[in-house]
Amino acid sequence: MAAFANHSLPQRAPAAGLRFFIYALLALTLMVLDQRGGWLERVRYGLQAAAYPLQLAMNSPSAAWNWTTKIFEARADLQAENTRLRDANRRLRLANMRQAALEQENAQLRGLRNRLPTLAPKWLPGEVIGTESSTLRQRLTINRGATNGVHKGQAVIANDGLLGQTLRVGPWSTEIILLTDPEHAVPVQIVRNGLRTLAVGSGDPDSLTLPYLPIQADIKEGDLLVTSGLGGVFPQGYPVARVMQVRRDGSSPLAQVRAAPLAAVERDRIVAFLWFEDSHPAAPAAPATAPAGGDPSLQPLATTAPPAPVPIPAPASTSAPTPATAPPAATPPEPRPAASSPAEPRP
Repeated sequence: MAAFANHSLPQRAPAAGLRFFIYALLALTLMVLDQRGGWLERVRYGLQAAAYPLQLAMNSPSAAWNWTTKIFEARADLQAENTRLRDANRRLRLANMRQAALEQENAQLRGLRNRLPTLAPKWLPGEVIGTESSTLRQRLTINRGATNGVHKGQAVIANDGLLGQTLRVGPWSTEIILLTDPEHAVPVQIVRNGLRTLAVGSGDPDSLTLPYLPIQADIKEGDLLVTSGLGGVFPQGYPVARVMQVRRDGSSPLAQVRAAPLAAVERDRIVAFLWFEDSHPAAPAAPATAPAGGDPSLQPLATTAPPAPVPIPAPASTSAPTPATAPPAATPPEPRPAASSPAEPRP
């Protein structure tokens, strides 16, 4: 064992020193080459390219986790932002719709104000809150009632023309019968020639009928119909409808006339109740009615008893005269004699 150790120790020292010398010489050579020609940069570039997959593989779990976390965070942020933008868009749309409704309502109110007759010193706008449209009933419900001063039989107008009149008045709402209702009729006259007639509802919101015009009546398509002021409800001269069809059939003595109402019965949302000035010449003429208890200033004329009739004596003749006056009921007739000869007349 000692011999083997003595034999191996002298051989290791020169080998280790030789390896150190070779490594040092190689290092010096590489440093000189790197300093002069940048040769090690190319070597480093290749080594970095070769090591990149290993670095990527080592960093991929943490990178994948970070990437997944960022995706979920970005998704949550996008969802929250999307919800916020949707809410903002919804509010803007509602505000835009409200703005458009206000502008339309303002335009309708301006139109109502501009189209009010001069004899209406007071008017009250109202909003439609209910409709009933059928061939038998054409009605609207308005959010104004007796607490606002509305009364039965009051004229109601829309933006472009006459709408109807109040039918039933409640405390806070009013039912309006439209001029297109089959039970409604409005006195009208033709602007072109002043011809007066009645416009009756047809049950169709787009048409009225004029059933009482003779076949030779001077009316034609395009004529404007306005209120005549008769009937005690509507003023004179307010636009009602425009004639759209005139048919004359020889088999009927009446003309078949249809007119289109100027008011948008199914589209107008704002209406106006009118109060008229009674002293105005165009105010509706109310029908004359006698007071319930009579007029105390009017007394009946005194009457006198007629004079008693004077009996006129009948002249003497062979025939019985006809008395001028009947004898008093209290005087009984005298009995005739039992003779067969004719009785002589008594004076």
